[in-house]
Amino acid sequence: MNYWIVGATWGDDNLADRFYLRGSWQMGYDDKDQPGYAEKINRIKKGDRIAVKKRDGKGANTISIKAIGIVKDASEGIVYIDWVTTGLERHVSCKNYFGTIHGPVSDEIWRNEAFCL
Repeated sequence: MNYWIVGATWGDDNLADRFYLRGSWQMGYDDKDQPGYAEKINRIKKGDRIAVKKRDGKGANTISIKAIGIVKDASEGIVYIDWVTTGLERHVSCKNYFGTIHGPVSDEIWRNEAFCL
C-alpha cells in the first residue's frame, strides 16, 4: 500500500467538496502539460491511501490535511476514493508538499501524523 498527498485547488477554485461528493479526485492539468504528475497518478492503485492537503498560507511551514480516503480504482486520470473522513483540520509539516500530487510518501513518522484516524 502506498500513501499519496493531493491538492484540490484548480486555480482559485477549491474543488474538495465536489471531489468528496463524487467519491473521486483528479488533477487540474492535462497529462501533456504535467507528465510527471500524470506518471504519479498512473502509479496509484486500489487499496492505496490518499489525503487531500491545503497550504496553510504563503510562507507557512505547515499544510492542513483536509480528508483521508482509500483508493477504490484509478482510471484515465480519475482516482475513485472511499473517503473515510473529511472536514479535517490537521496541521503537519509541509515537507515541500505544495504541488498537486506527492508520493508515494516514505517518511513513516510524517505519514503516521498525516494519515492517522
